[in-house]
Amino acid sequence: MADLKIEVVTPVHNRKELTLRCLASLKQADLRGVDMHVIVVDDGSTDGSAEALAEHHPDVTVIKGDGNLWYTAGTNVGLAGALERDPDFVLAINNDSEFDPNFLQYMLETARSNPKSVVGGVLVNWDDRKSVFQVAPKWNVWWGGMRHWVKQTLDTLPKNAWEVELIVGNCVLFPAEAIREVGLMDEKRLPQYGDAEYTPRMRKAGWRLFIDPRAKVFCKPNDVPERISKMGLSRMAATMLFDPYHPHSLRRRLNMIVGSAPNQLEGYAAFVIFFVRVLLGRNIEGRWAMEQQEQPLSEVYKTAA
Repeated sequence: MADLKIEVVTPVHNRKELTLRCLASLKQADLRGVDMHVIVVDDGSTDGSAEALAEHHPDVTVIKGDGNLWYTAGTNVGLAGALERDPDFVLAINNDSEFDPNFLQYMLETARSNPKSVVGGVLVNWDDRKSVFQVAPKWNVWWGGMRHWVKQTLDTLPKNAWEVELIVGNCVLFPAEAIREVGLMDEKRLPQYGDAEYTPRMRKAGWRLFIDPRAKVFCKPNDVPERISKMGLSRMAATMLFDPYHPHSLRRRLNMIVGSAPNQLEGYAAFVIFFVRVLLGRNIEGRWAMEQQEQPLSEVYKTAA
């Protein structure tokens, strides 16, 4: 039986040491039955990333960008390059990740056991190796869109792979067929955070989304953006209205909520509700959310596969 062809795709901009650390970890993965090739989209790095890749990972294909791709277009360039090599699967990863050696075998097992499926790994904070983040967010119009769980650990997850509504893009195993069917990420509406609408779009097209709790990916904790309330009025307005790349961009927020919604009507309603919740001090992404009780995801998803 021929090896499965897997193309690994990651966009990078500087962060040379993280990229080298990520690729070194990836090389330690169990690759039985796998023919793996890596594509790095180097979007205008100025820290010697390209030279370091050539020295330490000469087998990696590097596609150069001009520094204006950002996450979504950078990933799209990689996905398009991967499809040209006619793989069975494309593994999209972030470069601030390290991998359990068995992660890929577990993801492939889940993909094979569930036809027409897209599989994500469990994202673990690499500072404590116990807490998980951005795993299995749920969408609800009264929450104002997607809610990310903030108090889950490896011990509170279902024991088996379970079906979810969205997979965050840090580590996702896509069948090449899924990408060909639905197209690339929406880099026009979401130049950053294009993963917010990508797997929900696949789900609407009939693809099932799974998280495999055995497939652990250790990730650098997300940087916390400056609070909007700490900005002056002119900078606040510029950030919210005219910077589509910023976490506080209103256009980004709208497109994330509507893109991940079951339909446009619920999406626009949730966008309004999100702001009402912010005004009431009940933002599902803010300090209020940190104070709320959370059921273990093993209880939320009692019907795990």
